[in-house]
Amino acid sequence: MRIFLLILFISLASGCSTKYTNQSVTGKAFPAVTGQTLEENTVNIPADFNKEFTLLLVGYKQNSQFDIDRWLIGLDMTETKVDVYELPTIQGLFPKMFSTFIDNGMRAGIPKPLWKGVITIYEDGDKVQAFTGNESPNNARVLLLDKNGIIVYFYDDGFSVAALNELRDKLTPSS
Repeated sequence: MRIFLLILFISLASGCSTKYTNQSVTGKAFPAVTGQTLEENTVNIPADFNKEFTLLLVGYKQNSQFDIDRWLIGLDMTETKVDVYELPTIQGLFPKMFSTFIDNGMRAGIPKPLWKGVITIYEDGDKVQAFTGNESPNNARVLLLDKNGIIVYFYDDGFSVAALNELRDKLTPSS
């Protein structure tokens, strides 16, 4: 029994994940993917986003939350006005099998009014990771989409004030 549990643990820990080289995706269309909010509503990304800009904070591992939290704090402190969605994006068979358990864990740690802003992506997790790359998987991927789903800003190197300011510049209409 111990050997079975050890093999199961190793399989879950490795997640059967594929490594993808990081990509520069600015100027490209975000791939059509489907996710589900923690409220259990289906969201078609980017088709369901109709604002001038939408900001996606994509995390491939639980440790990505550190970057995401810093981005959210920075956006709040600078009073940046943009729709923001957190996208936990997990690839592999085991996460799909345990998606209910994973989602319930997130619901337990996130206040209910914020659930609509968290969209989990399991089925299309591999597609998103292949698109952006998943080297340094603890780093969040920050993608600013225009109303047509085109990426006008992309950052995958943690958080910095300079990166936040670059993002904010993209949101300011040019005169």
